[in-house]
Amino acid sequence: MKKLYDRHLLPCLTDLVCSSRIFARTRAALVPQAKGRVLEIGIGSGHNLRFYHPDRVTSLTGVDPSAGMTRRARRRAVAIPIPVDIVSLELGEIQAETASFDSIVCTFTLCTIPDLEAAFREMRRVLRPGGRLLFGEHGRAPDAAVARWQDRLTPLWRPLAGGCHLNRDIPELIRTGGFRIEELGADYLSRPRILTYVYRGCAK
Repeated sequence: MKKLYDRHLLPCLTDLVCSSRIFARTRAALVPQAKGRVLEIGIGSGHNLRFYHPDRVTSLTGVDPSAGMTRRARRRAVAIPIPVDIVSLELGEIQAETASFDSIVCTFTLCTIPDLEAAFREMRRVLRPGGRLLFGEHGRAPDAAVARWQDRLTPLWRPLAGGCHLNRDIPELIRTGGFRIEELGADYLSRPRILTYVYRGCAK
């Protein structure tokens, strides 16, 4: 039953949630900053695709482990005038050349990656010197009461939401992963607050 849920129902539910206008505002502010050869981590069903600027981006590689999600992303990719390659693989399996990307985009994805240390190590390897990691991620709220609920609910939420953690400290994880944050903003996008405290910015 869990395999059926993860393979068929979860991609539909995730696609529906990620299509929200609330999250679209973060995408619209962040994704157009990408330039050159772009790697998108956790491309999902492709909700970022319409925000890439064709005059700035020469090519886009999207990686996601869910075949159910990447099928949707490929359908959306045909609508944009940018060469797009979407692969249903984990980040470490793409075998990209070292220093081969100018920008990495990661939105609403770091909450689900099981081995963040390995993921950041691979991001550092494939990002060229001077390249930027652009991130927009929900995570641990600054309000103690909200954070306590995030801690309580994450063990229940995670198996239902594809491994999503409500309580990850996104800026600290990025710094620990070997990146220097150059721009950072954060606020609640909406309610419920346990789901919608979003960090956005760029790191090198």
